Formats: sequence, C-alpha cells, structure tokens
Amino acid sequence: MEKILDLISKEVKKAFVDAGFSEEYGKAVPSNRPDLCEFQCNGAMAAAKEYKQAPYAISEEVAKYLSDDSLFLSVESVKPGFLNLTLSGEFLSEYTNLMLDDERLGSEEIGHGETLLVDYGGANVAKPLHIGHLRSAIIGESVKRIGRFMGYHTIGDVHLGDWGLQMGLIIEELHDRQPDLVYFDESYDGAYPKEAPFTITELEEIYPAASQKSKEDPAFLERAHQATLKLQSGYAPYRAIWRHIMDVSVADLKKNYDRLNVHFELWKGESDAEPYIPGVIRDLKERGLARESDGALVVDIAEEGDAKEYPPCIIRKSDGASLYATSDIATIVEREEDFSPAEYIYLTDKRQQLHFTQVFRVVKKAGYVKPETKMIHIGFGTMNGKDGKPFKTREGGVMRLEYLIDDINAAVFERIIENREISEEEARETANIVGLAALKYGDLSNQASKDYVFDLERFISFEGNTGPYILYTIVRIKSILRKYSEAGKSADVARILPPRTEEERDLLLGLTRFNSVIENAFEETAPHKVCAYIYDLSNAFNRFYHASKILTEEDEKIQGGYIRLITLTKRVLETGIEMLGFSAPSRM
Repeated sequence: MEKILDLISKEVKKAFVDAGFSEEYGKAVPSNRPDLCEFQCNGAMAAAKEYKQAPYAISEEVAKYLSDDSLFLSVESVKPGFLNLTLSGEFLSEYTNLMLDDERLGSEEIGHGETLLVDYGGANVAKPLHIGHLRSAIIGESVKRIGRFMGYHTIGDVHLGDWGLQMGLIIEELHDRQPDLVYFDESYDGAYPKEAPFTITELEEIYPAASQKSKEDPAFLERAHQATLKLQSGYAPYRAIWRHIMDVSVADLKKNYDRLNVHFELWKGESDAEPYIPGVIRDLKERGLARESDGALVVDIAEEGDAKEYPPCIIRKSDGASLYATSDIATIVEREEDFSPAEYIYLTDKRQQLHFTQVFRVVKKAGYVKPETKMIHIGFGTMNGKDGKPFKTREGGVMRLEYLIDDINAAVFERIIENREISEEEARETANIVGLAALKYGDLSNQASKDYVFDLERFISFEGNTGPYILYTIVRIKSILRKYSEAGKSADVARILPPRTEEERDLLLGLTRFNSVIENAFEETAPHKVCAYIYDLSNAFNRFYHASKILTEEDEKIQGGYIRLITLTKRVLETGIEMLGFSAPSRM
C-alpha cells in the first residue's frame, strides 16, 4: 500500500500541473496547525518566485482543481499561500479497511530479502550480565525486529568477548585452586572430560578473584599472559578449559537473554575472528594501505572534506599484539565471506564512536565491503539513577541484570495482586510479561543516544507514557472483543465506517500513519519512534473508547464497524510491541 502522504501528494501534484505549475511544488506534509487542518502544502510559497505570481494567487488556483477531489473533505487556500487539507471520512474508511485486509497492515517490504547483520549484546564470557549490557541487548533486538518486519533477512550476532586476557586469568586461577586437574598434567594424553570442573556460580567467582590477584601479583599476571598465549596458539589442554568456559557461560547467558526476550541467530565471539587477523594484516601491508608509525602498524583513515581530524587506525601495536580494531576488521572479513550483508548495524556505548568510524573506513578503504554497503554505529547513552549518575545498587556496585528484572517483576506483581481479581499464579505470570514491557519500553522510549533516568515507579505505572499503559490498552480491546464474541456476535463481514465523531476520526488518522512511521523508524534506526507512535495511538483509542458506546451501540452496522476498527487498532499495537520485543497478556 502507498503511504497516505504519498497518496495526498500525488493528488496535490496533479492539481499543480493542471493549474499550470510544476509538480515539484505539490508535496504535502502533516499540518503544523492540527486545529485548522490535517495536512498542508506550502508549495505555492516556493513557486511564487519562479512563476512571478503572488503565493496566494497560486494556492487559490490549485485549490480549484482539488475542490472536487474525493480524497478531501475540504481544501482551503489561506494567505499568504498555504493549502489546508482535510481528508474525507470515506477515504479514511477505505484506507483503514485496506490495512485491515492486509496481513502487513499496509507496509511494504523494502528489504527485499537482503541481509541485515546486527551486532549487539557484546557480553563477556565468565561474567554475569549486568545493567551495562541492558541497552545494547534491548535496542539491538528491537532494531533487528524492525528490520525483519521491513523485509530484511536479519542476523543478530552476540559477538562475545571470549579471547582476551580474562581467559588466561581464569586458567591460572583454576590451576592454583585445582592443580591436580588433568589439564595441568603435562604427561596426560587422554581425552579431556566432557563435564566442566566448575559451575557458572564458581566461574563467576573465579574471574574477579583472578583479576584482583593479577593487580597484586606481577608473577601471576605474567603466568596469565603466558596461558593466554598458549591458548591462542592452540595448546590442547587450555583449549579444553576454554570450551568448558564457553559452554557454561553461553548456557547461562542464553538463560538471561531469554528472560529479556532477546535472541541471537549467531553466538560467535572474538575467537572466531582470530584466524583471519594474520591475513588481514598481511594484506593491508602488501597493498600499501598500512604503514609503520613508532613501531606500530596503522591505516590512515582521514578523508577529504572531514570536518575534524581523525587519527589513524592502529591494527598492530609495537609489541606485535593486535587490538580490538584488528579483531573487528577481521570479523567483518569473516562476515563478508559468510553472509555478504547489504547493511551492518552495531550497538555499543556511544564512547566507541571513533573506534567504529575507524573500523568502517578501513574496511571500505581496503575493499573488504562494497562501497554501497551501509555501515551504521548506534552509540547509546547511559542508564542513570535518580541522582543523574550511572545506575548502581544500594551498596554502590553494578547490579546484575537478573536482579534488576526480579525487582521490576516483584514491583509489578504487588500492583497486580492488589486487585485480587486473578490467582496468585496468574498474577506472577502476568507480572513477568508486564515487567518486561515496563523495562523495555522505559528504555526504548528514549532516543538511543540520550542518557536517561531509570525510575522504577514511573516505568511500572499503568498511566502515562509507559509499557504497562500500552499493554493495558491492548488488554482493554481484548476484553471488548471477548465480550462481543461471548454475546454471540460476529463482525467478520463488517467494514470500518467513515468516522462519526472527532475521537473516531483521530483514531482512523492515527492508524493510517503506521506504515510511514515504521519505515521511518527503520531508516533512522530509531525504536523510540515506534514507542511514540503506539503511545499516541493508545491515547487516540482510549479517547474513542470513552466517547463511544461500543458494546451498547444498538445499530449493528455501526457496532460492527466499531469492532473492526478496534480489531485493527489491536493488530497495529500488537505489531508495534512485537517490534519492541515484548507482548501483552490476556488480562491485567
């Protein structure tokens, strides 16, 4: 389906041509004075200079050719030269009925099956997820889901931190604690155990202990460096320990990501890029793209027209070690080999903006990705406490993500159980659904690059711009539809009718914006625009609900139209929250 603005613009452009002017001046936009009209065209103001006529004379002439157009209820030319446009109720009815009949609600699949790879998550193995991992997971999952809805073949990669010094630290700490393990017996030549010699709880205690020891004991730190080197060189016993670390960690990470309704198609990490690094360095050197600088190997990325200076990208340090940039470049080489994506989207803390500018420019300069391949970095802000500082526990530490989820679910449960209209078991299940909506919507409703304040009381409120309010609206519609069905009625053959009230009209207008909002949210990688839209639509529905007698309407044709209208509203809202990564319960 064509977007409603495109349909309006098509008619206005035709009228400009019929009136003797260029169609380029016929673009329609949403009105900045909704109290006067719904859409407007300001093209006469620009056309006046070319045609040497007064803007008002041009708008008056164009308005004549639109006056009988069935698309519009009214077309008004107002000084100094604006066209004020109000849509006809019949057109709004026709458009929303087309949406109702379309499984995609009127949205085109602009991705055409091309591959979109989203790099988000970025958890480190052997460490629990904490609130610092929250935004990457939530925003990345939503961006991926919006891309999938828009027709892309989406691939989400968690890109684990699994190949650095922390591995050597864990190995040496395990050695000190359990020296009799076969992995540390140089004479052992049998198969290594399938079961890990530690649980996730023990592993999560081993790493911080090892990290602290490395700061106090230089000899231990050196042992860890050597263990890391042996691991990366393929030493079988340490590779076996590393696989245990990966198996135990990934199982725990999946469990916690599942609680966030965040799912990855790929569970790859830095280790997967390691085999590509020597070839990348060799290639960049041989082609003259990398140069020596104070013993390090760098690639210049500055381009003509840059508004600021960009330092070279270091791909190998003076001691021969590679860096995160090298690993990320090698990862892209691997991804091109495996998937050749049409677009990449990376989610990290906004402080890594320069890093990704460097990486993207290197891979484009080297021709590892096509010139037309889009590469986007979404740098997100921090989640802060009410004091404006990064969110901490009461003890001042970094909160584990599972504890944050538990706290939110418990708070929502207390609110739900106050009503005592449902069993405790159902209340807890509902609290988990609503709690996730509160957490995700509370984050996603903010522009990703902005810092925001985590306010538990506001996030779990059933009123205002919150996830629970959106869910409550959907549940209200479900309740109406259920009661309508229980009364033995069916609206399967009914159609949405032209609006009879301002509240009904506003709801129809809101629904017609769906396809343009979602497409824009994808193009700008902006889930907060989906949030703003479904909040506005929820408000429009609730105003309509309070102004209308849906279940008591005596005219069956009008009532059937109402039922179809709110059915469409429910589908649009449910599609929106699916893109945000949560769902609605049956009742609240």
